[in-house]
Amino acid sequence: MSQGIVSVSYIGATILFILALGGLSNPETARRGNLYGIVGMGIALLATIFGVVTANYGLLLGGLAIGGIIGFVLARRVQMTQMPELVAILHSLVGLAAVLVGFANFMDPTVQLVGVDLVIHDIETYIGILIGAVTFSGSIIAFGKLSGKIGGKPLILPARHWFNLILVLAMIWLATQFVEGSEVGEGLTPLLIMTGIALVLGIHMVMAIGGADMPVVVSMLNSYSGWAASATGFMLSNDLLIVTGALVGSSGAILSYIMCRAMNRKFLAVIAGGFGTSGGTTVSGEDQGEVVPINAAEVAGLLADAKEVMIVPGYGMAVAQAQHIVYEITRVLRDKGVNVRFGIHPVAGRMPGHMNVLLAEARVPYDIVFEMDEINEDFPDVDVSVIIGANDIVNPSAQDEPNSPIAGMPVLEVWKGRTTIVLKRSMATGYAGVQNPLFFKENTRMLFGDARESLDAVLKNL
Repeated sequence: MSQGIVSVSYIGATILFILALGGLSNPETARRGNLYGIVGMGIALLATIFGVVTANYGLLLGGLAIGGIIGFVLARRVQMTQMPELVAILHSLVGLAAVLVGFANFMDPTVQLVGVDLVIHDIETYIGILIGAVTFSGSIIAFGKLSGKIGGKPLILPARHWFNLILVLAMIWLATQFVEGSEVGEGLTPLLIMTGIALVLGIHMVMAIGGADMPVVVSMLNSYSGWAASATGFMLSNDLLIVTGALVGSSGAILSYIMCRAMNRKFLAVIAGGFGTSGGTTVSGEDQGEVVPINAAEVAGLLADAKEVMIVPGYGMAVAQAQHIVYEITRVLRDKGVNVRFGIHPVAGRMPGHMNVLLAEARVPYDIVFEMDEINEDFPDVDVSVIIGANDIVNPSAQDEPNSPIAGMPVLEVWKGRTTIVLKRSMATGYAGVQNPLFFKENTRMLFGDARESLDAVLKNL
């Protein structure tokens, strides 16, 4: 394959990747966006295999086969509730790839550069390995937190900001030692030390972020993985990898910024420690009053008599895989003339867009799914709000408790409606680890049990 055909293929793939990002910005065009991305990646792979690679086809095809089989099996087996941790672990693989490519590039005996060219090459290698190592270790910790293997409570070390600053300054100093040592063949030691420091920085950075901020962390790591891929492109002199990595990195950074704005948080503040790390006191986990239980038949009666119903899904709905029953209840109520809408908080679930994907999977119409900013003012007119496995995103203490770990985070103001029904397994706190005063309000009713079984009983009564 000629270089001209490769260049045209890369341009076409880049255009398709941009169209994919545009399509994924809206639920109605998300499928088309995914298709653009798949086709673009297919073109990029074919152009690279037949136009760039010149040897070792056996190793290449073997790697493609192994990776393809693993990816296919994971895609078939992983439940929607496990998607956040899957995304996190995939980010770690991108970071690991950047680290390995960086070391292979540094130790490549065929690279013979001197002067400015060598300095630029060394800086590209150093930055690529640094970003890759931070992404790798940070993503591993994020996977542990999202999967429950590591607690969601932030790890706050004494003088943690000074610790991070010392690590960053050490890596800057090591960069100078690496560039100087590389000219005389002694750059490996500072490169290895920097890699270890970067791994520690990634671990500490994500460990210090509280559970309520994990959706931002997933988005942030997505951005890091993109920059790691872009740095790999510079090391390999691959224009498509540079552009594609930059697209992923910039879009992830923009999404992180948007989510931080939605949570009334500054991006740097999240990286520095997240919710509940400013020295305030944590809201007590003890019960703050008496809760009023309700049964499925009573819930069905309230829903059937209502004119306006708002459904707020949370991670509990994903765990119970109750989205399909939610759709059936919605269909029945709409047939009865009830106006049913869905309110989605920007950080509902464990990753950006988690709830939107679940509802789309269950065929919930897009036109009745609204973001928090679009429907928050409507709650005083809502007859019944149904909270399915959500906690922190409907917690009034975000507004009422200045010392709460979630203080200042915009929440869905469901308590302003006539009646609020909360579906939960127990009175356990949410991912941020704070109690929710909503459960004890006079107009709140608690339907305890598995969300899927509870909603199935409600559907039968309807």
